[in-house]
Amino acid sequence: MEMNATYTSLVAVGDSFTEGMSDRLPDGTYRGWADLLAARLAARTPDFRYANLAVRGKLIGQIVEEQVDVAAAMKADVVTLVGGLNDTLRPKVDMGRVRGLLTEAVEKLAPSCGQLVLMRSPGRNGPVMQRFRPRMEELFGYVDELAARHGALVVDLYGAPALGDPRMWDVDRLHLTDEGHRRVAEAVWQALGLAAEDDWQTPLPPTLPPGWMTRRLGDARFAREHLGPWIGRRLTGRSSGDGRPAKRPDLLPYEPATAHEPDTTSEPAPHEPNTPPGRSPRRP
Repeated sequence: MEMNATYTSLVAVGDSFTEGMSDRLPDGTYRGWADLLAARLAARTPDFRYANLAVRGKLIGQIVEEQVDVAAAMKADVVTLVGGLNDTLRPKVDMGRVRGLLTEAVEKLAPSCGQLVLMRSPGRNGPVMQRFRPRMEELFGYVDELAARHGALVVDLYGAPALGDPRMWDVDRLHLTDEGHRRVAEAVWQALGLAAEDDWQTPLPPTLPPGWMTRRLGDARFAREHLGPWIGRRLTGRSSGDGRPAKRPDLLPYEPATAHEPDTTSEPAPHEPNTPPGRSPRRP
């Protein structure tokens, strides 16, 4: 990529990762890496425009149906697409169908924008990660193939040990903390050919592991606040994104997010309850 390139618009497509959970602001809304990236791009480019179509809980089929055509019509300088991981975390998944839908998304988005950015999503270290790793790596193989075929950039977050550190993850064990999102924004920034602010792959300082009681309390909180509701939604066919509009549906001049009512809904997956919880993000 050209160093110090100029970008005048950004459209973000995806699920809760791109919506910004769990980088919570004091008013209860979510910020996230895409907002952080947009703010930095806007600071260096007058009249910079930004849209974020992401909605938590969306599967790749829903992303294609609800977001991709809208994003393609915006003809932005940069489009980011991160999707399919929610599919891999389901008990049953047709990876051939996931591949086909991801291909459809890339084939529509790549020619419609200046630069398409794909990602190999980060994964929290822990025993349950091993269960889903084959599916995730199959998904990321698709991502690499499509990027090579269509000239897209790939930001490899999966290969960054620092983002696997449990301290980078919220108590729901599925979404990154504010520090995790900051590092993702920096990774995308650098992939776009812009001067590095820091090394986003620097490991966190070593600390003593939490004691047995701390781990058990964290496990109990995780089960009560996140695992139980997640199982309930799976059993009833519901999603935390049902009926929820896109975060920033229109490609408009960038402005920081305005205050909304506090939103504590999350879309956790059943991560292993015997690993230490991540560091909590800022809370109101």
